[in-house]
Amino acid sequence: AEVAELRARLRAVRHTVLVLSGKGGVGKSTFSSLLAHGLAADETKQVALLDIDICGPSIPKMMGLEGEQVHQSGSGWSPVYVEENLGVMSVGFLLSSPDDAVIWRGPKKNGLIKQFLRDVDWGEVDYLIVDTPPGTSDEHLSIVQYLSATHIDGAVIVTTPQEVSLQDVRKEINFCRKVKLPIIGVVENMSGFVCPKCKNESQIFPPTTGGAEKMCQNMNVSLLGKVPLDPEIGKSCDRGQSFLAEAPESPATLSYRNIIQRIQEYCEQHHLQEEKIM
Repeated sequence: AEVAELRARLRAVRHTVLVLSGKGGVGKSTFSSLLAHGLAADETKQVALLDIDICGPSIPKMMGLEGEQVHQSGSGWSPVYVEENLGVMSVGFLLSSPDDAVIWRGPKKNGLIKQFLRDVDWGEVDYLIVDTPPGTSDEHLSIVQYLSATHIDGAVIVTTPQEVSLQDVRKEINFCRKVKLPIIGVVENMSGFVCPKCKNESQIFPPTTGGAEKMCQNMNVSLLGKVPLDPEIGKSCDRGQSFLAEAPESPATLSYRNIIQRIQEYCEQHHLQEEKIM
């Protein structure tokens, strides 16, 4: 009955993409928010962003939705909308203050993830982006288990160039393989810094072991692209604005657009393959 409920609720979701990272602080929520903004730039597409980082929900702040509340309707919880075609759901909307700590054990987290999938009335959605916490534990197992009732296009794994981050990303890739979650590809974030004045590039996080590119070759996964470090990205997130719209000519924006296009192409191809099997 539970599986049937989830399947009925998510039947109208065309593509589902999970955003993962082995380590915290690599820019996963930033990537999730900009992926959602980039997909929603096409006004014909309906995009949903689900934040299941229950202990560290940063999506409301990044999407300019701090202080918003979730409304209940006859058909379930209504997402909070940034644009007409971009809806967001996060535990951050259920807290009385952005500074409240969520001190929950695993079963309560799993219950909330199930509730988000079962009770949120997303409507017809082209892309459901799921922002996950770092690691390979409760929340990840729950979301993969619940979404297996419908379908997942795959996971995008975010890393930074240094070995400390890549070490955890290798674990994340192995997690995906163990739970049979397709890997769309890896994004190397904070990949070099281009000085806005002199345009020279510096390696803030030197790729001592060859960076994401070498790791992807060794582990046989796709490198979707490299996003350079740009201080304006952090400022845009703090203001709750879309960096892609604020700095359309930035090298980081161009890199994001290429990555988003590759994700879209993968999802369409995956959808066609699923239709053939059916």
